[in-house]
Amino acid sequence: MSNVMNHVETLTQTKTITKQNGKRIGLLGGTFNPIHNGHLIIAEQVRDQLGLDKVYFMPDANPPHVDKKFAIDAKDRVAMINCAIRDNPKFAIEMAEIMRGGVSYSYDTMKQLTQQHPENQYYFIIGGDMVNYLPKWYRIDDLIKLVSFVGVKRDGYTPASKYPVIWVDVPFIDISSSLIRSKMRQHQSIKYLVPAAVEHYIKENHLYGK
Repeated sequence: MSNVMNHVETLTQTKTITKQNGKRIGLLGGTFNPIHNGHLIIAEQVRDQLGLDKVYFMPDANPPHVDKKFAIDAKDRVAMINCAIRDNPKFAIEMAEIMRGGVSYSYDTMKQLTQQHPENQYYFIIGGDMVNYLPKWYRIDDLIKLVSFVGVKRDGYTPASKYPVIWVDVPFIDISSSLIRSKMRQHQSIKYLVPAAVEHYIKENHLYGK
């Protein structure tokens, strides 16, 4: 009887230790074609306001959109993310979708991550405009059991959803990846729109020129 009690106590202690070691992780997914200062501001504001341990930037391999966006090679998108976040220890990169390849469904990704790290609590960061599309997400009813959604408030979009969403106020910065690509094609400045290291990488590797 004593051995059984000791075994039960050990299991209880182990479970408690695992829970204590868990982290609150934010996930900011996207094509990041390229990453820009708007992405970084959103990630930092959400991390700070929700007290997250870390925010991972998660580039997709092939976004599951009807109108597929043209994306440059994943190695360049990943390299630019690394350039952008290298001076912030609270930022990191999650390569799950790139490594898996194919169409990136958030449910598949979160199932993989929660199986690999059951001790962590994940927060999926999306724009307020994307919240309206949640009913159309692949296996959304299963997905909300795996992750907490964080909605970034945006002008013109009502912060409401039938799904549980944590709403966060973030300064509205009207920068987009398509704007960066357009300016590069027109040989216009992208200074202060992207981190200096990202601008250097784009120009050094002749990206988005045509």
